[in-house]
Amino acid sequence: MSEKYLGPAEIIRKKKEYIIPCLYHFYQKPMQLVRGEMQYLYDHKGKKYLDFFSGVSVINAGHCHPEITKRICEQVKTLQHVCNIYLTQPIVELAEKLAEITPGRLQKSFFCNSGTEANEGAILLAKIATRRSELLALQDGLYGRTYLTMSLTGLRFWRTDPYPAGGISFVPNAYCYRCPLNLSYPSCDLACAEAVRRVIETSTSGEVAALIAEPIQGNGGIITPPPEYFPRVKEILKEYGALLIIDEIQTGFGRTGKWFAIEHWGVEPDIMTMAKALGNGVPIGVFTAPPEIADTYTRPGASTLGGNPVSMVAGLATIEVIEKENLIANAASVGAYLKEKLLELKEKHPLIGDVRGIGLMLGAELVREGKEPAAAETDAVLEKMKDRGIIIGKNGRYRNVLAFQPPLVITKENVDEVVSNLDAVLTEVEKMR
Repeated sequence: MSEKYLGPAEIIRKKKEYIIPCLYHFYQKPMQLVRGEMQYLYDHKGKKYLDFFSGVSVINAGHCHPEITKRICEQVKTLQHVCNIYLTQPIVELAEKLAEITPGRLQKSFFCNSGTEANEGAILLAKIATRRSELLALQDGLYGRTYLTMSLTGLRFWRTDPYPAGGISFVPNAYCYRCPLNLSYPSCDLACAEAVRRVIETSTSGEVAALIAEPIQGNGGIITPPPEYFPRVKEILKEYGALLIIDEIQTGFGRTGKWFAIEHWGVEPDIMTMAKALGNGVPIGVFTAPPEIADTYTRPGASTLGGNPVSMVAGLATIEVIEKENLIANAASVGAYLKEKLLELKEKHPLIGDVRGIGLMLGAELVREGKEPAAAETDAVLEKMKDRGIIIGKNGRYRNVLAFQPPLVITKENVDEVVSNLDAVLTEVEKMR
């Protein structure tokens, strides 16, 4: 079976020769992945892996879901591309569907090709709508790989441009396990949210266009704010005439047990961005806003491949599968079960310092004594879990958070398999220290 494949060693050799070296890969001994089927992946030797990372929150409906794949293939054979300056039906059908499922009065959309583009577009729209230029972003946030979105990113690991854009101020995030203000919830009275006011007053001209935030910070370490956080932030922003842009690129389309994670906080974004899981593996991005904001963007704007019929049909098919197969309810129930099991492991293993998240977007932060980040141990856990046929992710400011973001089709039996193996692996790694 493996004869037709290059194999990991040859792919790594060719990457060094032909790929810009900023592109890293997981694992000391990586595998070559060649096939996917729902919650499983297979390498070039036929080994089966239970995928608990979904290509970073992309494959919500499962790898190569037969219904989504069928719809994509039918569209590929019919009409692939004409650019969005011409009229096609799938783009308006998907826009209408998004207006139905997104929170509040979000209604009008612009389609592009990635989450990075969606965030760039959302920032542009906020500046047009408010006629302001200054921006706020959260510490530990990640918003993309272009110049502006990288400048908005609050993680040094991903903020690689030595000359970031100006006019951006950072505010403390609601990282309760490592409070940036050295306080404790709930006695802190949400000082991190109140810091938005202080930053506007002291670090800006007062003319802020928007704050951009992920409801749960993915790359930041599955950082999950308290229930009162976003309502307080939205209230402060409104006082200063600034908009709230919510980045649902990792959290959207059922992952947290609701269509969109911000619904857990009961807040309506002024602008919202989506990507990743909307296409279930097909490149796609979109930002959306209520009419009074969206309608300020009137000068010509286009995206050559944005809104192409194949990506639009993939988005429609993905939403229909999520609805038909009750994947949002499954994410809520199986996610609660997984969190319960991770909390049990936390009681047993001192290496786990914190467990957080909602639904099937969960993180376990690994630490040594005194909350010292256990980055090396995190890598060891990932490697050993991979060897056992289980793929989990890692993220966080210190790259010490195990990320559990599986396809929403997983079962409690899958959870039991992961937790049983993780229990054994944590025991192995703790003995190594």
